[in-house]
Amino acid sequence: MSPLPVQPLSPLDGRYRPAVSELGEFLSEAGLNRARVQVEVEWLIYLTDRELFGSRKLDAQQHRALRALVADFGQAEIDELATLEATTRHDVKAVEYLVRRRLADLGLTDVAELTHFACTSEDINNLSYALTVSAAVREVWLPRFRTVVDALRERALAHRDDAMLARTHGQPATPTTMGKEFAVFVHRLERVLQQIESSEYLGKFSGATGTFSAHLVAGPDLDWPAISREFVTSLGLDWNPLTTQIESHDWQVELFGRIAHANRILHNLATDAWTYISIGYFSQIPQAGATGSSTMPHKINPIRFENAEANLELSSALLDALSSTLVTSRLQRDLTDSTTQRNIGVALGHSLLALDNLAKGLGEISVDTARLADDLDANWEVLGEAIQTVIRAEVTAGRSSIADPYALLKELTRGRRVTRDELVQFVDGLDIGDEAKARLRELTPATYTGLASELVDLL
Repeated sequence: MSPLPVQPLSPLDGRYRPAVSELGEFLSEAGLNRARVQVEVEWLIYLTDRELFGSRKLDAQQHRALRALVADFGQAEIDELATLEATTRHDVKAVEYLVRRRLADLGLTDVAELTHFACTSEDINNLSYALTVSAAVREVWLPRFRTVVDALRERALAHRDDAMLARTHGQPATPTTMGKEFAVFVHRLERVLQQIESSEYLGKFSGATGTFSAHLVAGPDLDWPAISREFVTSLGLDWNPLTTQIESHDWQVELFGRIAHANRILHNLATDAWTYISIGYFSQIPQAGATGSSTMPHKINPIRFENAEANLELSSALLDALSSTLVTSRLQRDLTDSTTQRNIGVALGHSLLALDNLAKGLGEISVDTARLADDLDANWEVLGEAIQTVIRAEVTAGRSSIADPYALLKELTRGRRVTRDELVQFVDGLDIGDEAKARLRELTPATYTGLASELVDLL
């Protein structure tokens, strides 16, 4: 057997690439290197703008030329960095040498020594990761997340009045409406959405052990903490003033925890949707040309929700692993975060793939209102809660002398189906007021939904 051509090892870079490729713009090795070039260039511009260490201020055209190194970063730079790193055996040093080469091409060799000035590799890396993760979350992941939330909101509004039998513990329970159940997920997801949107993206820029030691020796009269703060915030990041060699990654732990939380709510949505399909509450809309089973032609399998489940589990497991690793660094620095952070894109990729599946899955189902109505009509015993509660109110008001309303209804309904006629006959024989009897006679499982429809307005 001849060997295969080189193939992608991860399904995210193979089978599922179309659904997740947007993340590669930021969370690939190339995306990280482009961000590193950006940080190096902006630091050089920052220093020369202030004419520090006798440097000259660069003009607007030179600024544009330097920033074009970031805007035009492409395959030529990717290949050149690979060649440089083969020699340096150091990814950030390769970026520094690339920038220095471009400075020579632009006739800016007189400021070349300000490239990577007083920087440890982690000064560049931590800002680059903050930039790339921030962009990936805000520009790719969050829009897909909002698409799913919006789809759920639309269904909450559309089905707010569609009464359905609830199933607490998997058993027939007090009815609700399908719209209200959709609304519960919208409310849960929006809370986490707000937390993710308010996440901090911290950066440090303070040298080899976070002490500004080399900075102070080179420029003893400069306010280096103020310079660091100004530079980090100029990149759109939040400044972390107290660190070791590395930025402590706590913001990443917080962010990944929130995304994992969102994943798990979405997992709950996927399992509920799957269950509603299995009991006939959701009908699946056939897709042209699609095959449900290789041997059973009648089947439409709920694969969107099953795939979403699996990918959400993978994403959450990776995010948990990232968090548990990144929160710790031995003494002032170890390299466990280097490999770990390179998997951020994989963790978000599985979540993004799940969001894609959920959005498509929600678009391929319809609520079977006839099935909802049939199930309600077959479970009149769920009105036992309403009847015993009304009796309790009547006893309190002095209009009934029934000793144990709950036991009375338990004897009538527990473990058996009760018909409408049986319930009406039971109500007619109760020692309660006529107005209460009239209310109970009019009640049906389909109308026993409380404020479910109105609760949707809380969205």
